Amino acid sequence: MKNFKIPHVFIFLSAIILFSSILTYIIPSGQFDRTTRVVDNVVQILVVPGSFKELPKHFSVKGVILGDEVIGKSTPKSLLGLFTSIPKGLNSAAALIFFVFIIGAVLTLIQQTGTINVFINMLLHKFGDSPMLLSFILFIFIASAGTFMGMGAEFIPLIPIFLMISKRLGYDRLFGLGLLTIGTTVGWSTAITNPFTVQIAQRIAELPIGSGMGLRVIFFVVCVILGFSFLVIYGNKVKKDRSRSVMPDDTFVIEGVTSIDEVNKPTGKHIGIAISAFILFAMILFAVQTMGWGLIEMTGGFFAVGVCTILISGMSGDEAMKSFIKGLEMMLVPALIVGFARGIQVVLEEGMIIDTILYSTSMMLEGKHPVLSAQGMFVFQTMLNFFIPSASGQAMVSMPLMVPLSDLLGISRQTAVLIFISGDGFSNMVVPTSGVLMASLAIAGVPFEKWIRFVWPLFLILSVVAGLFIAAALYLNY
Repeated sequence: MKNFKIPHVFIFLSAIILFSSILTYIIPSGQFDRTTRVVDNVVQILVVPGSFKELPKHFSVKGVILGDEVIGKSTPKSLLGLFTSIPKGLNSAAALIFFVFIIGAVLTLIQQTGTINVFINMLLHKFGDSPMLLSFILFIFIASAGTFMGMGAEFIPLIPIFLMISKRLGYDRLFGLGLLTIGTTVGWSTAITNPFTVQIAQRIAELPIGSGMGLRVIFFVVCVILGFSFLVIYGNKVKKDRSRSVMPDDTFVIEGVTSIDEVNKPTGKHIGIAISAFILFAMILFAVQTMGWGLIEMTGGFFAVGVCTILISGMSGDEAMKSFIKGLEMMLVPALIVGFARGIQVVLEEGMIIDTILYSTSMMLEGKHPVLSAQGMFVFQTMLNFFIPSASGQAMVSMPLMVPLSDLLGISRQTAVLIFISGDGFSNMVVPTSGVLMASLAIAGVPFEKWIRFVWPLFLILSVVAGLFIAAALYLNY
């Protein structure tokens, strides 16, 4: 593992797209019928259980090179389709890509005013003698935002800030990234009220929204303790001996970030910018929870944060635009990574093999003991997250199948929802098809193989804990 090196992220994701294209020639094609329903003014496209039909594959020279669509048949991915899957992925993920661009640019504007450094400096001075207390407060905040509000991608621009804190406290780059990423993952995976996972899944499962919260709260607390303990053990080890870091030769230079030691006390402008940003951010989150705002509306909200920052800071138009463009440039690679990762899903969907994977898994689990079936469903959801990293998209595809399957297997629908959120969540720490993960690694300057080496033990631990909670849910008739 020490000598193992994954190629550049774009080459790595392109190789996965190529492999996925090959799978469209090997795995039988098929599809379920789908139906549409409206829930709370949101259109849901759902799979119809029991409607799976295998489709014959159409092979031709033209199909291999350019693609050759035939009604009633599936066409494996062509050479042209292989290359167009990337721009299609970029187009499919356009809202998220633009969101990443804008939120990064706005944060750079705020960074340019010195506001972020001033308040981080205050925190570090206040908690300078208690670095773990500061780390725990930040970890709890991030995890809570994930489990209650479904926040994840929104935290990407905060990565340089967490790296600054980690460096100042004497830890390494991985500790700073882990503080944010592991906290987000723990919160997302336990989903007490996460609107993007548990609420969608409960709607599909025809369960009361917010039901079954008690067990998920316990699940959240246990996973927070395990996640933070993992970070504490690693952080203390690195602080005592830097050679024990996963990246021992890293100089830990944070590009484009002013040293915290160079800032002064907060001024009226700093306070005004912080207050306006906090109020607008709270309003955005409120709108997401109560008004159904999506990425496009959130992006507009962050534009407003940027405009307020410019007006309060007194920056000239040229200064503001230079900072804005600098932020866009910093987010270029992370934003493109999101599109490349989405290209994998495009290949699998156009090759019509995702439904086959779903159907084969459901057939394999039928007739097994409920505990074994539930664990199999959990493993399947974890693997499905590689192919469909979008949580809401995964819910629409898998839950309509898992709900009737759970009924047949004697597994409660509430447990099926718990299986879904756990399978979708924890694997976000390790799947390279997650655009948010890969973008975060790019911003933090952490190679994928280094990250896997760092986080793999925690992923296994949390997966085992999730399996135990799923088994407990069965015996408790959850």
